Amino acid sequence: MQTQQIIAAATAATELSDFGDPAALDALERLVKSSSEEAQLSPAGAQRWMGNLIGIASNRLRLVDYMKKHPELLERPIEKPMFVFGLPRTGTTLTINLLSADPGRRCLLRWEALSPAPPAKKGELQTDLRCGAERQKLAMMLQLAPQIAAAHWEEADGPSECQYAMQLSFCAQIFDSTLHLPSYGQWFLREADYLPAFRFHKQLLQVLQAHNGGRWTLKNPWHPLFLNALTTVYPDAQLVMTHRDPVEVVGSACSLLRLVRPMFSDRVDMKDIAAKLLETFDLMIERQNAYRDLHGEDAIHDIQYDEQMRDPIGTMRKVYARFDEPFTPGVEAAMQKMMAANPKGRFGKHEYSLEAFGLSAAGVRKHFKDYCERFRIPAAD
Repeated sequence: MQTQQIIAAATAATELSDFGDPAALDALERLVKSSSEEAQLSPAGAQRWMGNLIGIASNRLRLVDYMKKHPELLERPIEKPMFVFGLPRTGTTLTINLLSADPGRRCLLRWEALSPAPPAKKGELQTDLRCGAERQKLAMMLQLAPQIAAAHWEEADGPSECQYAMQLSFCAQIFDSTLHLPSYGQWFLREADYLPAFRFHKQLLQVLQAHNGGRWTLKNPWHPLFLNALTTVYPDAQLVMTHRDPVEVVGSACSLLRLVRPMFSDRVDMKDIAAKLLETFDLMIERQNAYRDLHGEDAIHDIQYDEQMRDPIGTMRKVYARFDEPFTPGVEAAMQKMMAANPKGRFGKHEYSLEAFGLSAAGVRKHFKDYCERFRIPAAD
């Protein structure tokens, strides 16, 4: 697999050649090199991965072209966007789903994250043909891999993650989760400049809001890795972090990667998955601690998973109060309706075991002792 092959295929598919900021191609080069040399891709996985990268490159080409044709969109503001994050499996999905029920909010929808240009016409976020195509893909996935749906599910027209916005710059944690990529992972975690990815992230939102506006409300568990870059690009961002007993977090997150990686490689190292996630989680905690130490403890609003499970509406009321926004009866009713339509365990129970990854509950709890004490995270029953 060569970078030029991907560029050539994307160029042929779109009849476009301008990728915008050259930082994206530098990141792509690192990703392709690591994928080719370290990921141990199966023949089917290599083909699938190549198609994935060509698709992402094609989306970037179409977006850059659309922005060149509609430069006025990049002058439109994005005011007080809300970003939901936290270690994965801590309730970020429930939080963004609740917030997305508010009709005044605008989320990055799964289908448009995967096929963003051109933006949907006014009032067609749920009826765009690309949304229908994504529904069909998800229905097929539900039949072929129901265990993945039980672990994590997104509706075609439901809120997705900023991972898909950042992958357009080939600077995203999603790559490091999907494959075994030691060199790319170390570059991404320790050396990468995240500002180009966030600048393009903002431009993407400016394009997507062309005909369908609203207060941007976004989610990505991995945002603690790059809060400084995020708030440089979005200085008035509202930050919300979810917390849960790390014993539940680590086991569930490891299991999700264990479900995804066999799609690309026949050799999946369970202990490597655990080591990579522990390293990443440590860095996420370290960087958000540093951000709070610099900007104040209340620079980030916190949500405890246990409290949110007990009283989701009350938790949302606190979020709105924290940012001085009205929590109207209409918003509350919409959130109640969303929860009724999406009960926990709708696609089955996600089963997992720490021991399968060479870990233990006592060891994980000891590893994250300082984090749990600082944020007063209760141990799961």
